Amino acid sequence: MPNIESAIKRVRTSEAANAKNSSQMSAMRTTVKKFEEAAAAGSDNLNDLYKEASRAIDMVESKGLIHKNKANRDKARLAKKLAK
Repeated sequence: MPNIESAIKRVRTSEAANAKNSSQMSAMRTTVKKFEEAAAAGSDNLNDLYKEASRAIDMVESKGLIHKNKANRDKARLAKKLAK
């Protein structure tokens, strides 16, 4: 454990940021998984699930948690599954 006050605060803030970032990444993965499972099952609400997944990917990308190219690649793969 750090002894310096600023280092102690830095540990607290980095833990809070890590928790927030982890939850946002998890939520993004969950929405993508829901879309992929619905696409495999041939569900009716694919457009709504695609919009949710695309929005989640955009939000994670805007926070800097994933790279812009990865976000575009993931959305393109989802759109390809939607078109099938």
